[in-house]
Amino acid sequence: MTEYANQVLAALRNAAQFADVATPNSITRLGGLTNLVHRVDMTGCSVIVRIAGGGTEQYIDRAVEAHNADAAARTGVSPEVLFADPETGLMISTAVPNIETMTAENFASRAGSAARAGAALAKLHHSGEVFKFHFEPFLMIEGYLKILSTKDVQLPDGYDIVVAAAAPIKEVLAKADVALAPCHCDPLCENFLDDGHRMWIVDWEYSGMSDPLWDIGDLSVEAAMNAAQEAELLTAYFGREATAAEMGRIVIHKAMCDLLWTLWGLIQHADENPVEDFWAYATGRFERCKALMQDASFQRHVDAVRLG
Repeated sequence: MTEYANQVLAALRNAAQFADVATPNSITRLGGLTNLVHRVDMTGCSVIVRIAGGGTEQYIDRAVEAHNADAAARTGVSPEVLFADPETGLMISTAVPNIETMTAENFASRAGSAARAGAALAKLHHSGEVFKFHFEPFLMIEGYLKILSTKDVQLPDGYDIVVAAAAPIKEVLAKADVALAPCHCDPLCENFLDDGHRMWIVDWEYSGMSDPLWDIGDLSVEAAMNAAQEAELLTAYFGREATAAEMGRIVIHKAMCDLLWTLWGLIQHADENPVEDFWAYATGRFERCKALMQDASFQRHVDAVRLG
């Protein structure tokens, strides 16, 4: 049991099928940067109870999340949602047995894990499901800046310059006229669960219709994939080599995801989220974004997208 056992049990009992649960076999605290997440093991059943973190209602639409999580479960890449309350952000879902929560280290050490992730993302993107919400990174950046304008926090030095340099990239992507697909949009390693045969994807807070290659580029960044891992990911995803234009979009999204999550990290820092040092998180991502955008090869990738 954990220090949050009573809170988790009270949350679990909101679902009709668990209203009479007395004492479960075990309650185990799981990871999570902003939410309180626990696995609850009962006789014949194990579930994940997610209690929304304070302040998340400012930037997460829980009704959209619940709709998209249900749709993702229908594709077979995500566990079944058993209960969701959009008002509170409480969500209860089926626990997947015998899985390993992924980390960058696990992606490096677990043979075939990059390929399994690529296959899972391809299944999601090609499912035909329609998610609510359009995940548009540049609009998200503007929204996060508005939130930050209400908080006592500074942006990293040079942020305005990098944002200005990203403006032409927005136009290039818009002219590419990419078909939108249901996307996870926040592919942290920890949102991938590997059972050795297939990769499950969880946590649909930021999901929406978007350029599917955002998920690919962002996952490569989050998992710190080397060239061989990324090649494995792309081969499983495309079933072939990526074109120059596709690689261009992936590289652009690598930079833009760091730009976006820099602001997200600053919001967590301003909200005094104690999970980790979010100032270091934000500035680290910003420096990585700046380095990529200033690399000589970056403009070649942008040009490849422009040429199609």
